[in-house]
Amino acid sequence: MVKLSSTAWLFALAAFLVVALATVSVVLLWEWFRERQRKRMMVQQLRELADGVGQEQQRTLLRSAVSQAAWLGPVAARLPQLKDIEHMLQQAGLTWTLQTFFLLSAGLAVAVGVAVFAVTEFIPAALLGTIIGGALPYIYVSRKRARRLAQFEEVLPDSIDLMGRALRAGHPLSAGFKMAAEDGAEPVSGELRRVFEEQRFGLPLDESLLGLADRINLVDVRILVTAIMIQREVGGNLAEILDNLASVIRARFTIRRQLRVYTAQGRLTGYLLAALPIVLFSLLYTLNPEYMSILFKDPTGKIVTMIAVCLQLVGFLWIRKIINIEI
Repeated sequence: MVKLSSTAWLFALAAFLVVALATVSVVLLWEWFRERQRKRMMVQQLRELADGVGQEQQRTLLRSAVSQAAWLGPVAARLPQLKDIEHMLQQAGLTWTLQTFFLLSAGLAVAVGVAVFAVTEFIPAALLGTIIGGALPYIYVSRKRARRLAQFEEVLPDSIDLMGRALRAGHPLSAGFKMAAEDGAEPVSGELRRVFEEQRFGLPLDESLLGLADRINLVDVRILVTAIMIQREVGGNLAEILDNLASVIRARFTIRRQLRVYTAQGRLTGYLLAALPIVLFSLLYTLNPEYMSILFKDPTGKIVTMIAVCLQLVGFLWIRKIINIEI
């Protein structure tokens, strides 16, 4: 693209690869160490359980997560946002810990920042690249969580129907969870299997359902959990409640698809406005490289380019916010 020496480009590429690969190596080493530690803890807890422990220790065993680093405990206690990130990792279906997430964020931030500085030799641009690189893991996890939750909501009515059929056949609610876990589709079947296994090993059903509502941040799941818990307290025809809930979820899903059709023009406009400057810059640089290279060589051009990139990102996110209508 820009007329820079091949040495600068090679140094930028080498710096990015070195930092990125070093980050991946550290993350893999940490995951290996964490897995060994988790297995050792599970064996110890199972031995304590076999020797006879109280109900609180059984809950700890069922709810046990990978232990955090010593330095992360006090930080997480003062920053509740870290708990939100941990929930986001669980909702995305990832096995990452907060340590892994921070290692990837820090490594990519340094890699992208060093590469941008090697190309542009402009500190504000390097800071912007550092911010973008550090945000890449968060963006990846957010998109993965959104896809998983959308898939969860799509197959949830079928799993609810399976639970309703089990109840009509005279089976208890736990058998309904088991049937939905065995015959349902992922990712709903995996979450319902976890609920069934938790209450099978002694965890109260209410606590298992509340854990499901915490892991899956969907209105439909909260309604399902609330309906089951209320029915257990006051009674009622749970099969009919589940049928009505499945119908409501399908109706909401139909409305959401219609809204996607109505907002298709807005999404297309956002994509075009995001891609137009990149395409136009590539064409102008191909036609006249000297004319466009001033954006990267002149200090004023660098500032203007950085401001344009920031405004472009803000505009794209703004359009996405407008067309994202909640149902």
